[in-house]
Amino acid sequence: QVHLVESGGGSVQAGGSLTLSCVASGYIFSGYCLGWFRQAPGKEREGVASIASYGTTTYADSVKGRFTISKDMAKNTLFLQMSGLKPEDTAMYYCAAEKWIGYCPLSHDFKTWGQGTQVTVSS
Repeated sequence: QVHLVESGGGSVQAGGSLTLSCVASGYIFSGYCLGWFRQAPGKEREGVASIASYGTTTYADSVKGRFTISKDMAKNTLFLQMSGLKPEDTAMYYCAAEKWIGYCPLSHDFKTWGQGTQVTVSS
């Protein structure tokens, strides 16, 4: 079974940057749809970014131009580079994976999730 472990969260001031990492046990990045999601207190979980097995990326409108999703297949690691952070980006961030070689939208039914890493942005 695949396990995902996120890291890299923290507290930053508005305008700052953070890079989240998600390490996967086992070699899953070939043939997998991968994504980052977030959930703020009292709000529903929302998709942030996804990357298909063939590399195509998708972003939520709220993060376009500020966040970048990428993967290092040699290190079994998924990244989310975040810049220009805003207080509204404050949330628990989760990575997700699903064995799928087709289109990988944010609405994809991911079945494997990490435990999350907290990001807090102060104004």
